Amino acid sequence: MILVTGGAGFIGSNFILDWLAHSDDPVINLDKLTYAGNLDNLAPLRDDARHVFVRGDIGERALVSGLLARHRPRAVIHFAAESHVDRSIDAPGEFIATNINGTFALLEAARAYWQELDGVDKSAFRFLHVSTDEVYGTLGPHAPAFTEQSAYAPNSPYAASKAASDHLVRACYHTYGLPTLTSNCSNNYGPCQFPEKLIPLMIANALAGKALPVYGDGRQIRDWLYVGDHCAALRRILEAGRPGEVYNVGGQNEMTNIDVVHTLCDLLDAQAPAAGSYRSQIAHVTDRAGHDRRYAVDAGKLQRELGWAPDEDFASGLARTVRWYLANRDWAAAIASGAYRDVHWTAGVAA
Repeated sequence: MILVTGGAGFIGSNFILDWLAHSDDPVINLDKLTYAGNLDNLAPLRDDARHVFVRGDIGERALVSGLLARHRPRAVIHFAAESHVDRSIDAPGEFIATNINGTFALLEAARAYWQELDGVDKSAFRFLHVSTDEVYGTLGPHAPAFTEQSAYAPNSPYAASKAASDHLVRACYHTYGLPTLTSNCSNNYGPCQFPEKLIPLMIANALAGKALPVYGDGRQIRDWLYVGDHCAALRRILEAGRPGEVYNVGGQNEMTNIDVVHTLCDLLDAQAPAAGSYRSQIAHVTDRAGHDRRYAVDAGKLQRELGWAPDEDFASGLARTVRWYLANRDWAAAIASGAYRDVHWTAGVAA
């Protein structure tokens, strides 16, 4: 059994679905169900006994300790985080509370649990902390991609809070020996992403006939990673990663934001044609404060040591993503109306 935090969010829910597609190892899913947590993401598991959902906060030490003692997981995979840069600029306090204080509380509970394990159970236990490339800061247009040895230089409250959590994880390994693993991923995209992020926001606005807001000149560059490839990387890191190590996970798909939006518009023109091209809805807006110009990660270590490589290039991954959103308009409508927040499960829920 494994314990997943933030498993009703975008990456966490995709990971749980991927995990149970490849394994019968049960999952305890701890999620606070903030605005971005959505049990509809996990609808295929509604009656699956291998998935047990628990609503709660990673900062609730007694709750987490109780789950660890009762279910005896062999690993903790930590996704739970506030993750939207714009929100971190407007209200950084939640990011400090969840990403720093929450991670610290989770680490303390996991450390106490691990210290009481014996023999094989203790040596096999892992704490996998899922982080972001934004901790490294910004890159120049021709600079080499970030490696695991790159200095941290976070430029937003979100990135700073994730950098702090990374440091806490590292310290817990070096000071106490807790067998931790850290992954730093590039921009994820795919099914079930909350529509405040670029790709789902553009799809939702395009279909609704609204403006497609692009920050500044739209020439900011991101390395795009299909969420399914990220999930496969995390499974591999958990399986064979060396305790105390950091692994960058990238899609090898550097694209400017404006090129992403143009590509999305062209896909939608072909698959959901409107009166005119969706490109006509693009509107450049005032750039975000402190907007990093370029991110890119070198995933060579993960490929060399653990044999992982992404299956999707950007064209194939984006096409899959657009097809999913077009086929799941009810999901998007529930997000837009807030109805997803009324989803309650009566089965597969632990107290």
